[in-house]
Amino acid sequence: MKLNPFPAAASMLLVSVASFSVPAVAYGQAAQTPASDPTSAGKAVFAKANCVGCHKWHGNGGGGYGGDALSLRKTELTREQIIETVSCGRPGTAMPFFTRGAYDEVKCHDMNRQDAGAQMPPEAGTFLRPKDIELVADYVIARIKGAGEPTYAECVSFFSSGSRVCDIYRTEAQKPDTAVSAGKSQ
Repeated sequence: MKLNPFPAAASMLLVSVASFSVPAVAYGQAAQTPASDPTSAGKAVFAKANCVGCHKWHGNGGGGYGGDALSLRKTELTREQIIETVSCGRPGTAMPFFTRGAYDEVKCHDMNRQDAGAQMPPEAGTFLRPKDIELVADYVIARIKGAGEPTYAECVSFFSSGSRVCDIYRTEAQKPDTAVSAGKSQ
């Protein structure tokens, strides 16, 4: 009785293809699904809504497009107060409101547009959904409020390790060895 060698070759081919496919699939999945950070969506909204324009990436505030923004690192505001501030802005300041219809259909700080008068905060360049405003508040509470001075690790987490923006936050131990760098450039 003669055995057909083709089925054996086919099964060996199937096993070898499967062994190469499994790591590729696992690698692809790992690349698409990084370690989950529950505040990453809030960070994305913080950047998209241009909170960084006045509060900076680190939340320390300072001069910006709208003036001298308050430090979110030093804020005493609760989550609910942050949500109200982002939603309604701050009357009498450059902090804009991000809720469509604020002071019109939605009463803010117990005022409508007429009550706010000259103290009416500016309208933001983009409106946010209530869920996005909650995500920003959660991001501020978890990553910025009470965090102290900005660090290199926080900067890299916000921008990425390839960003030169973070160089000013490096400690001496984190800076590349200048003697080695100087030797390479000669």
